[in-house]
Amino acid sequence: MARQELARFLRERRAGLRPQTVGLPAGTAPRRTPGLRREEVAELAHMSVDYYTRLEQARGPRPSPRVLDALAGALRLAPAERSHLFRLAGSAAPPTGTPAVGRVRPHVAGLLERLPGTAAIVTDAAYGLVAWNPLAQLLLGGDLGRGTTNLARRRFLGQGRMPVSSTAEEFGHVVVARLRRAADRYPNDARLAALLAELHGGSEEFRSIWVTHPVHAPGHRAKVLDHPELGRLRLNCDVLLVPEDDQEVVLVTADPGSPSARRIAELAAGAGVR
Repeated sequence: MARQELARFLRERRAGLRPQTVGLPAGTAPRRTPGLRREEVAELAHMSVDYYTRLEQARGPRPSPRVLDALAGALRLAPAERSHLFRLAGSAAPPTGTPAVGRVRPHVAGLLERLPGTAAIVTDAAYGLVAWNPLAQLLLGGDLGRGTTNLARRRFLGQGRMPVSSTAEEFGHVVVARLRRAADRYPNDARLAALLAELHGGSEEFRSIWVTHPVHAPGHRAKVLDHPELGRLRLNCDVLLVPEDDQEVVLVTADPGSPSARRIAELAAGAGVR
């Protein structure tokens, strides 16, 4: 437990809050210090003022996950700040009660349009497709984005065109590993629970992979894709993380000057895609 760092973090976050932000009256008397008072944080977190004061003074005992969760709520911590609070206290952060984010931030969506020669998609924690660019639609299927597209359903239930790929088997394990992480992080997400029930009920392959508890870290992958118009393409897949929303930006490219890159450029030009 990093007592000094934890104490400093609590003080800084308390100083950054205003009474109105947490639903408390501002009052008319000026405050000697900015932010909330210690007793206000203690009240919001349902703990004694003495206990909270000792935490801020690096004199308190190691707080339990329940206490840390209460402090995260009282201080209105963002998910990344909440995880940092638990790390400072030497405790593993329990899953949040909030559902997975199913929308893409405008600046992330805008990024997809500023990547010439790159097919790009954004997927949420449940492998739902939340954004894509025109080149991705050309490479990965014209039905991409029609209705509610979920890449786990495409992979295991055949809902939508799934191009033949050299990494199809590996991708199945990647999907299951990510869905397992999502199930741990969002135990109260009804949409995710329904998806998992659908996959368990509709795919023997999904069930067989699920029981192996696969683990996967996103990064670089090379793959060979059989495209119905372009033939065999050698591609690179790189993943960028959007940690605050638990989303992934997948960038698909071909090596510059390669036959695959030339064929993709010709396809894009024919479709009017830059």
